[in-house]
Amino acid sequence: MFNKSTEYALRAVIYIAKESTIEHKVGLDNIAQAINSPRSYTSKIMQQLTTGDGHIVSSLRGPGGGFYLTERDKKRAIIDILRTMGEDQMLDRCVLGLHVCSDINPCAMHRDYKVIKKQLIQLFQTKTINDLAGGDLQLSFLK
Repeated sequence: MFNKSTEYALRAVIYIAKESTIEHKVGLDNIAQAINSPRSYTSKIMQQLTTGDGHIVSSLRGPGGGFYLTERDKKRAIIDILRTMGEDQMLDRCVLGLHVCSDINPCAMHRDYKVIKKQLIQLFQTKTINDLAGGDLQLSFLK
């Protein structure tokens, strides 16, 4: 559904939420291994997640440093991660990839997909990082 970078970003955030605290940060190597992503690729994703308007993940450099989520970070909605990764526009696109698709000029899937799209947007706006990382899920699903 999402591009590879966004999939890795979602998985990385879940991993960090489950494995880190402000006192115990997780390193880039641990994240890359946990989500089965190349280290250099994971580094670029983490840079997006820690800088700019998104600032989904907190980080600290140096000894004892790494990545972590504050309690405030964990309350962020999944749509915030999608926005940071540039995927929020995906929800506005035509499911068939047409440039002109609307209620006035619908594609063959528009009416059916409109209902599903509304539900997806609501899901991404209401589900939080805590929701995805909570419970007793094992981390093996991240790979």
